[in-house]
Amino acid sequence: RLFAHWETVASTHRVSLPRDMAGPIAQMTRHSQAREPVPYVSLSQHGKCEEAAYEERRYPAGKWACVTKGEPMYEQSISMSFMKLMRYICKENSVGCYLGMTVPVLNEIHLTKDETELEREVVTAYYLPGEFQQNPPVPMDPEIHITERAPLRVITRVFYGMTTEETILREISLFWELLGSTDTVLRETYIVASYENPSIPQRRNEIWFICRA
Repeated sequence: RLFAHWETVASTHRVSLPRDMAGPIAQMTRHSQAREPVPYVSLSQHGKCEEAAYEERRYPAGKWACVTKGEPMYEQSISMSFMKLMRYICKENSVGCYLGMTVPVLNEIHLTKDETELEREVVTAYYLPGEFQQNPPVPMDPEIHITERAPLRVITRVFYGMTTEETILREISLFWELLGSTDTVLRETYIVASYENPSIPQRRNEIWFICRA
């Protein structure tokens, strides 16, 4: 039943779910409560009408497992990348055991020059749990690369629901309206941070604007 549910979710992303994902799905579900947050420092919070509109944060340098995909649709790229990462997290690694889930999973996107659509290539990144930061398990899949990402300062804003090219472009546009004109953040590269697995319909996401160095 669990596999059938994920199969339905995958089909909404125009992706077919291979049978060998049954094991990783069961394992992820079993451990769904134990999720390690990616460490960060909150620098400031900005409210609007007594609500937290956005937050500025600093993330330290760290090791991430990354997959790059350039499928016709954004949802296809992130689904296919996340399936690879799930296999790595669950068993397909040099220590042969479940590594543990961290949140959020990051999807780095780029806008076309006219800023009207997303470039096809998306980098999906999973932060290695603290115990593996010094000595990351080696992935069996050659498409997964362990990368040391530099410290990052971002301005973040929460949104809920499905992440499609349309919703992401809308969230970027709304965030720019909120921030107003500024040259302190990048205009061509953004990050979509996902906090819940794709089978949750009203899942929590954030759009991250990357501060210039």
